[in-house]
Amino acid sequence: MRVLILGGDGFCGWPTALHLSEQGHEVAIVDDLSRRKIDVELECESLTPIRPISERLRAWREVSGQAIDFYNFNVAVNYQRLVDLLEHWRPDAVVHFAEQRAAPYSMKSSYHKRYTVDNNTSATNNLLAAIVDSGQDIHVVHLGTMGVYGYGSPGMRIPEGYLPVAIETEDGGQVEQEILYPPNPGSIYHMTKTLDQLMFFYYNKNDAVRVTDLHQGIVWGTQTPQTRRDERLVNRFDYDGDFGTVLNRFLMEAAVGYPLTVHGTGGQTRAFIHIRDTVQCIQLALENPPAGDERVRILNQMTETHRLRDLAAMVAERTGAEIDYVPNPRNEADENELHVRNEGLLDLGLEPTTLAVGLMEEVMEIANRYAHRCNTDRIPCRSLWSRPRQVPSPSVPDAG
Repeated sequence: MRVLILGGDGFCGWPTALHLSEQGHEVAIVDDLSRRKIDVELECESLTPIRPISERLRAWREVSGQAIDFYNFNVAVNYQRLVDLLEHWRPDAVVHFAEQRAAPYSMKSSYHKRYTVDNNTSATNNLLAAIVDSGQDIHVVHLGTMGVYGYGSPGMRIPEGYLPVAIETEDGGQVEQEILYPPNPGSIYHMTKTLDQLMFFYYNKNDAVRVTDLHQGIVWGTQTPQTRRDERLVNRFDYDGDFGTVLNRFLMEAAVGYPLTVHGTGGQTRAFIHIRDTVQCIQLALENPPAGDERVRILNQMTETHRLRDLAAMVAERTGAEIDYVPNPRNEADENELHVRNEGLLDLGLEPTTLAVGLMEEVMEIANRYAHRCNTDRIPCRSLWSRPRQVPSPSVPDAG
């Protein structure tokens, strides 16, 4: 299979590209290296040293004998280059990772909100429009987020994308149908993924574009079997308050002797998945595409749920780290339950990698190895969801 990976230099995109290449698929990457530029902006690099993309690709060819092509352009901006590439390279499928992926980063300022909306929604619309313009039957596999559902279960397990409803008609009858599960995004980033859903729905309905939308939980872990084969292939390890995912942050904080930063009560329940399972889920989605007349296939890409304070306690027990409860920068409930259906990928053959001591120690091994690269000033999250409102001064009566 010929697979084009948009955003293939990133935390999920890079190990996916290597995994699919090793499985025998012909892989090409499109990336404008914007995540590396954000490192410069935030003055915080990956804990693991990330080599230039040319060196990464050369190292992969040396250890695997497989070549991965690379195209450097911005999918959200360079529409014609995308159309030309689709017509020239003729992929069977496109894996769409080309979006700004961090909720805290999307909430830093009005600039970051606008950047996230402009980049993410334009990238998705450009891809779908380019597929239509190319005249090809290309399967889109998109990395979405569990965050489109919001955080919390209304007395039921959250379904995989679609909710059955019954509507009473004026004559007293009843119409039954399935609708997209009502979205409840918790950040600008999550809102863009919600907009992606609607664009997929439209292009599928209007132009028969085949789409698999994977609503992914929080990714933990860093390495896959492929990224471990050479240090030049190492995956990203983000630990800062904008891009660091929570369990990786806890494990890194423990490694450098920094208190585990639990936001609020820590009563937030989240869905999780290991990076090894992420790449397997992408493979399963590619190898089991929807039929030409099938609606958008939505799969919940997660393997387990945990309450954040429970995770912190688990890490503290293993490492002796202290726990520091800090104000929650997010606008969310202090406590929530989360029950999620995930049979779709399990039925396709996913064998979940659940949270285990050995894997936690694997992450800590990485954190300890590169602890000297950690800038502890970048650990706290300083992106605020809610800012104090400006209260108008009371009017003063005219003395005259």
